[in-house]
Amino acid sequence: MNLIEQLGKKGEQAWQQFCKKYELTDKQQEQFARYLSLLRTWNENINLTAITEPATIITHHFQDSLELGTYFDIADMHHIIDIGSGAGLPGIPLKIKYPELKVTLIEVTGKKIAFLRMVIQELGLEDIELYTLDWRTFLRKTNEDVDLFVSRASLAPAELVRMFKPSSPYKETKLVYFASREWQPEAEELPFLQKEFEYQISSKKRRFVLFGAPSSEKKIAE
Repeated sequence: MNLIEQLGKKGEQAWQQFCKKYELTDKQQEQFARYLSLLRTWNENINLTAITEPATIITHHFQDSLELGTYFDIADMHHIIDIGSGAGLPGIPLKIKYPELKVTLIEVTGKKIAFLRMVIQELGLEDIELYTLDWRTFLRKTNEDVDLFVSRASLAPAELVRMFKPSSPYKETKLVYFASREWQPEAEELPFLQKEFEYQISSKKRRFVLFGAPSSEKKIAE
């Protein structure tokens, strides 16, 4: 019995729907299956995610991550940075789905860094980097060529929009924030809010919130 068959009827059904929806290759299916196994095993000892049910991990973590590609042309991008990656979401699912994409995972927690390093090695992922200092240090110390920043509710948007300060090398780059349906922007975030995309994961309604510099004319989504 393989890993997916061990997940039970609900888990196997979620898996089949996930693989079909995102047209995953055999290799990508193997990588996601291994990632799921590692995530569940490590989650028993360290707090990676509050979601532990296999079917819900598949829908609310893996599918939620890949849904970004429905609204943004990820396949045409060169480099994405995942801010506060945690268990590797959405950065690792995006790297599996788009193997030519360069991905940088920003994460400061030691145990999560150890998990991410192990996943990268176990899945044989290439052109993926870990940045282990904090977000403000990243903004001060780096100057990367980046197509898109993504953040899955790791930091408040008020902190994330620091990237749009005039002195920031990333002031013209876009940021996508994974938000709940109930999320509302704070006053200081409103000038940077450019567009929202509503989507649904299982019965849960969510939003992608696109932030950019108020003067930016660069578009990555229609």
